[in-house]
Amino acid sequence: MPAPAQNIELKARIGSLEVARQQALQVATQQLGVERQCDTYFFAPQGRLKLREIEGQPAILVAYHRENSTAPRPSDYLLIPATDPAGLRDALAMTLGVRVAVRKRREIFLHHQVRIHLDEVEGLGTFIEFEAVVGQAGCGEPPVADVADGFAKLRFLQEHFGIGAADLIESSYGDMLSP
Repeated sequence: MPAPAQNIELKARIGSLEVARQQALQVATQQLGVERQCDTYFFAPQGRLKLREIEGQPAILVAYHRENSTAPRPSDYLLIPATDPAGLRDALAMTLGVRVAVRKRREIFLHHQVRIHLDEVEGLGTFIEFEAVVGQAGCGEPPVADVADGFAKLRFLQEHFGIGAADLIESSYGDMLSP
């Protein structure tokens, strides 16, 4: 089994995607485009399991462990390419059950090694998420040097975007939409 990768994440509710977009453009070292994603979350006996389908891209099964917290938090994950996403979704639904499907439009910027996600989530609203991959390359971006570097970069972005404690979100979109 491959060793899990790790990232440091922070998620917050935002009032205006346009304001956040302008702030992102001020610090972005690269614009990575817009994705339309559907994440199907399955019931998992431990950790979290979702099938991520992105329009025009190969699907990925994502297994991960992450504590719910409003503070920047580490997430350990495995990414498994899904060559037959419909068949895999059906098999996992039949054996584990579907917890929820999350549909979103995600605009992605890169600030050095940190991905900035501006998300419009169906049924929830607008959010910003920062994601710093630690130690090894992942998702096509270079990693931050170490966990401390990841936390420092997220703190900088939190200050730049004016994100206060009341804006922070502790759980996943899947948790927020689950009945």
